[in-house]
This record gives sequence, structure tokens and C-alpha cells, in this order.
Amino acid sequence: MADSWVNSAERIGADLHLDLSGPGGRRAALTRALREAVRGGRLAPGTRLPPYRSLAADLGVARNTVADAYAELVAEGWLTARQGAGTRVAERAEPLRAPARVTREAAVRARGPRHDLRQGTPDASAFPRTTWLASYRRAIQQAPHEVFGPGDPAGRPELREALSEYLARARGVRTEPGRIVICSGFAHALRLLFGGGVLRGPLAVEAYGLGFHRELLAAAGARTVPLPLDADGARVGRLARERAVLLTPAHQFPTGGPLHPARRAAAVDWARGRGGVVLEDDYDGEFRYDRKPVGALQGLDPERVIHIGSVSKSMSPALRLGWMALPERYVDGVLAAKGEREAWASVLDQLALADFIAEGAYDRHVRRMRQRYRSRRDRLVAALAEQAPHVEVTGVAAGLHAVLRLPPGTERATVRAAGSRGLALDGLAAFRHPTTDMPAPDGLVVGYATPSDHAYGAALDALCGVLPPL
Repeated sequence: MADSWVNSAERIGADLHLDLSGPGGRRAALTRALREAVRGGRLAPGTRLPPYRSLAADLGVARNTVADAYAELVAEGWLTARQGAGTRVAERAEPLRAPARVTREAAVRARGPRHDLRQGTPDASAFPRTTWLASYRRAIQQAPHEVFGPGDPAGRPELREALSEYLARARGVRTEPGRIVICSGFAHALRLLFGGGVLRGPLAVEAYGLGFHRELLAAAGARTVPLPLDADGARVGRLARERAVLLTPAHQFPTGGPLHPARRAAAVDWARGRGGVVLEDDYDGEFRYDRKPVGALQGLDPERVIHIGSVSKSMSPALRLGWMALPERYVDGVLAAKGEREAWASVLDQLALADFIAEGAYDRHVRRMRQRYRSRRDRLVAALAEQAPHVEVTGVAAGLHAVLRLPPGTERATVRAAGSRGLALDGLAAFRHPTTDMPAPDGLVVGYATPSDHAYGAALDALCGVLPPL
């Protein structure tokens, strides 16, 4: 007999999957399935089982088959049966537990590193739960009925309108709601643009960047060509016959620093002359500390720049919300790549974010986090100045990470030493394009946003303890 689902309100009001396949008749199969459900913990001690008639009807078996299976399990001690109390799982029927060794290994994986200084994530403890919940409640209460149907692949108009105003005000983006498409983040945007056939390679990328993005582009058939970097950012003068270029102009990842104004203009001029497009990754554009705000590159030419942003750094990657401000000629292609229905970004989360922005809560949260991360940055710089003054710290005028320059030949050993002491961080080499010809300095990419405030001091001590001596 095939697997069956029991849906008996008289039991616990929930579905129970019973595997009735295997050798033997129906009674043997049911007895075995119930025994395994108790042994595995799916039926907890004290759980009341459905009456014979209800379970027999759910499974399509005879009532006597269920009665006999219950009786056998009562005799074995798995179940108890009392007049007026029905049949229940015995209190002494302990579920099967994993061996101690496996349990410890699972606990280590769940616990993660003792100190986490990896780049890429904000402080999870700082998520604005109260204000987000208020926005979520308002959004649901005010939502029209059609919100609870299939989602528009372009995204909710409320969010696109809120983003159009916010991006213009805070980032200098020139767009309108009809040219904004909601996605689940930057990686999703790349999948839509290249995997969906909207853009094709070859694509120029910065010589240092996220390997995950390069792998994603390669899987979509887009060859990447590395652009060397220097103190002024990507050397866009090396652009040639590529069809597109991917840049992080507000704060180069991971080396730090904005793209020089002359190079920003040169990138746009190249796109105009080549008929190409610039992809602007605005991954942490809101966080700057010791410099004036750097507006979005898209503002120079909205028809030649695709501006891509998300809340993964400003709020949380768990929200899975991002956006593309597109040149008009790409809107239809991106929507076709998404399909007829929204399959990635929660419509209710979109409405909540629209309210969060419109009520000014997003601005207040960003300002609060900017102050917190600046304090974290300052503590990192001070700790290094005191305990490792020979280590140069760069890229700290903005963003959520710093680059520590190490003596030649020490990066690998330092990363290994950190791992052995429960300290998670990244070496600079992990972000290097495999075919670039630019020099490869040793260094560490240290994220100062991830730890909670109470854990940050210990993480800094651990970092200073693994740095190589002068």
C-alpha cells in the first residue's frame, strides 16, 4: 500500500504521515508505521490517537485492522488504552535519540565560530523588530484583497513608489516606479539579467569581488574580464569590447574606496559609445563615516546604468528584498525573465517595507546603524593601533568591513591560525579574480558589523592575537 496521510481532528487536529508500504499485510504495515512514528518522536508521549473508526476511514482500511494494530502496540508498551480516555502514546515511550557523537557534531555546526568577523552581514541583533512589526501590521490591515492573490512580477506599486522617492532623495537615483523591478537581492538580479537573456557577456568586473557572483555569471554563460584596481578604483580605461561592466562605485568591494569622479564619467562615456551598460552594485551605499556622501552612478545617465540595491546590509538578508532601477529598454525583458507571477519576494514583506520607508523608519534605522558601525570601526582601528601598529588598515571610510594589509607571505597562515582559534574571517585572496594580472598583496577582509555589541570586544582580542608580528 502507498504512503497515506491521516487528517483526524479527533486526534490532534494535524496531519500525520504514515508509511504503509513494505512487507506484510495492512495490519502489519500500520503497526510498523505507528511504532516508528512514536520511536522517531513524531508522536510524542501523551498524544491521543484517533478512534478506530476515524483512523480506519482516513486510511481506507477495516476498523478491525486499526483495533488489532492498537492492541499489539498496547501489549508492547508503546500505547496505553483506558476507558473514557482513548488510546494514547505511553508516557514512557521515549523517542529514538541520535548517538552522542552525532549530537555534538550537530551542536558545533549549529553554534558556528566562536568569533565571527566575516564580511557581508549586518548585526542581526540590531534588526528593528518593533518598528518592522508595526509596519507589517499596518500593511496587512490596509492591504486590498488582491494582495493575497498572485503577485505582480514587477513588485507591489506601493514599494516601487516608496523606493522611487527614497532612492532619489538618499542616493541621487533618477527613476520612476514603472522602471523599478523588485527582486530578492543582487544575486537574483544577476540571474534575471544574464540567466534570463536580457544581457549577454563578456562582462567586465573588478579584479577583486565576490567569487559567488562570478560563478553565477559563468553558470549563465557570461564570461567575466577582470579590471585592475588602484587607489582610484577600477581602471575603467581598460574597458574594450565588453558589452557590460559591473562596478561597486560607492565603496569598492572588498578593497574599499569610491570610484574616482573622472572614472565614473569615463565608465558612462564608454557605455554610451559602446552601446553597453553599467551595472551598479550599491551594496552598502548608505554607510559612510569620514567622507561626504557619494551619489549613485546611475544619476549620470539613467539609460546606461542599471542601479541594483537591497536591504541585505542595511536591515537583514533574511528579508530577501532588493530592487533594480532599469533603463526603459530593459524593463520588459526583466519582467519576462521573472515570469507571470512573483515567485521570489514576499508580497507582504514588500508592503511592510513600503510602509517602513514611507513612515521614515528606514531613514531612522540607517542613521542609527551608521552610528553603531562607525563606533565598531573606531574600536577596530584603536585596537589595531594599540596591539598591532604595524598592520595597515584601509577601506574604512565607509561600508561594513576593513582590509588589513599583512606582511608578504603571511595571509594563509594567519587565516589558518584564526580558524584554529574559532575566529572566522576571510583572506583577501579569496576575492581575487582567477585571471587578473594585477599584484596580489596579502591581507584580511574583516567585517565589523556581524558580531553583537557584547561579543565584539572578544572578537577584536582574538583578531589581534592571530596577526603576524612585524
